[in-house]
Amino acid sequence: MDETPVRVEVRPGYRIVTLDRPDKLNSFNEAMHATLRAALEEAAGDAGTRALVLTGAGRAFCAGQDLADRVMGEGGARPDLGDTLERTYNPLVRRLRTLPFPVIGAVNGVAAGAGANVALACDIVLAARSAKFLQAFARIGLIPDSGGTWTLPRLVGRARATALAMLAEPVTAEQAQAWGMIWQVVDDADLLREAEALAARLAAMPTGALVAIRTALDAAATNNLDAQLDLERDLQAELGRGDDYAEGVRAFLEKRPPSFGPRRTPR
Repeated sequence: MDETPVRVEVRPGYRIVTLDRPDKLNSFNEAMHATLRAALEEAAGDAGTRALVLTGAGRAFCAGQDLADRVMGEGGARPDLGDTLERTYNPLVRRLRTLPFPVIGAVNGVAAGAGANVALACDIVLAARSAKFLQAFARIGLIPDSGGTWTLPRLVGRARATALAMLAEPVTAEQAQAWGMIWQVVDDADLLREAEALAARLAAMPTGALVAIRTALDAAATNNLDAQLDLERDLQAELGRGDDYAEGVRAFLEKRPPSFGPRRTPR
């Protein structure tokens, strides 16, 4: 078992969470799932954490599932991959989408299989110029999971999502940016610095509003216009009663930078 499959660094206002199995291209095993889950829960419980950077150690972000952790059982018994998803990947993706602060994916190398879809579950994705995204599932007789069949068509459209999933061809960082899969490509040497600068910027912003933006955009994928208008109304009413809105208006009128209060969103 890896001693430290996930590394956490605490910075003022944000945390850096690093997948740390570089010899295995940061592929997921049970230990890394458990450690990452604990790291996310610890961050969620810390009111001083207002943003989070998720990245990988070495030359990969994450190569997906460690297939050595999913070998056949006695007599050739097949692993229950549905159970694996239900216990590990599905809760991970759901948690990334419900954390009480924005999450930045800093993709430092290959992001393959579930690793690609975990990266795309982050709120804002930066990628090193050498990074690649690969829906590798069809190569081993599977479909994209970890939200891939939901996320991909919403980011790149049905035609591109179908081809990416069926052909299992890699997408370069530049192509991913051009297609709208990610926010920005940066030089490899600048990736972590840029991600930390973005995290510090987000940490100084009104966290409740940032989380509400995520909620509204996620809902827009399935809402009709009337439902979305109602959701905007409800979220705006809640935010308008908050201290951050009052401070933002005061700062605007007084022509000074705002100083937003502590994080008040639920865990």
